[in-house]
Parts: sequence; C-alpha cells; structure tokens
Amino acid sequence: MAKRSSWAILLAAVVISIPHLASAQGEPRTAVRPKLPEAPSKLPKVGADRTKGLDFLFGALKAAPDDVSAKHVEARIWAIWLQTPSDTVALLMSRSKAAMDARQAEVALKLLDSVIKLRPDYVEAWNRRATIYYLQNDYGRSLADIQQVLTREPRHFGALAGLGMIMQDLGEEKRALDAFRKALEVNPHLEKVPELVKTLTEKVEGRDI
Repeated sequence: MAKRSSWAILLAAVVISIPHLASAQGEPRTAVRPKLPEAPSKLPKVGADRTKGLDFLFGALKAAPDDVSAKHVEARIWAIWLQTPSDTVALLMSRSKAAMDARQAEVALKLLDSVIKLRPDYVEAWNRRATIYYLQNDYGRSLADIQQVLTREPRHFGALAGLGMIMQDLGEEKRALDAFRKALEVNPHLEKVPELVKTLTEKVEGRDI
C-alpha cells in the first residue's frame, strides 16, 4: 500500500508539472534521446518454468563476468517477458512492433491498447506502450504505464531506466538518480546508465562515486 501511495504522489506531482511541456508533446526533439533498453531482434527459446527461470537469470545477470555474457542472459530475460500463451496477443505484439518500426505510433498504440484489454497482466504490452508515450513526450501516460510494469515486475530494468530518463527530463535529478541506481542494481551491465549515475551523483550529492 505504501508503495502505491508513493507512486500516486509521484504521478500527481509529475502531471502537475507537465503543462509547461505540453507544447513539446508529439514534436520531434532536437537533441538525440538516450535509447531505452529493449528486447534484441533474435530471442532464445525459454523453458516452461517462468518464475524459477527469471529468478535464476536475474542472479546470473548480476554475476555475469562481462558484457557479452550479460547480453546473453538479458536476451533470455526478454524472451520470458515477451512469452505469451495467447496466439492473439503474440500476433498483436508482432504487429505493434512492425508499426513502431514503420513509425506508425498511433497504430502501434491502438494495437497495444487491445493487448492490454485482453491481457492486463502482460507486462510487455504496458512497457512497450510506455516507451511510445515516452518518445512522444507524453510523460504522464508513460509514467502511468511504467507504474503498471513495475507493480507486476519490480526488476524490469527497461522500465526503471525509462523512469530515470523521464525524471531527468523533468529536472527531478534525485528521483532520476534513484531510478537509475535501481536499474543498475538489477542489471549492472546496462549501457550508458553507469555514466548517467556518475553525472547525477556528482550533481545531487556533490561528490564522485
């Protein structure tokens, strides 16, 4: 309950702060945006024991000796997150990815809306929709979807990194730092995030890490 209350307070604070960004929503940014962690194009096959598999893989991810090994483990985690017993959901997710690749964001959003109505417990539909909203600068909706992801999978390093990026964009550097640190705690091999943590730590805490 405390976790949900803190999220509600965070969302309310962000939504209040969003009007000054409203004119930017949907408009292309001049600066290059950091790339959110996403599933690789080729995913390995995964076993049936989903929960046990994830627990083992997150342990392996922390213990990975190098980035190459970590990427293999990451791919298996993404494969489990994307796994669904529903052929309909799998088809809609495939079409949403194709729409995103074709830069048809509104089509992708409608497809993901359908997935979420069919399977509200399916984490990757929320995560993918959060990503699209983030790219459209619609931070309120993106944050709401990130909440749904992290409620179902608190270890979702992609959603945690996305939360950090939104907080950084909004000037909430302490909250950005907290989110990036949580993402790194789960996955120490995330690209660019260690540099962001170092920069934000120096700003927020006034010292080197």
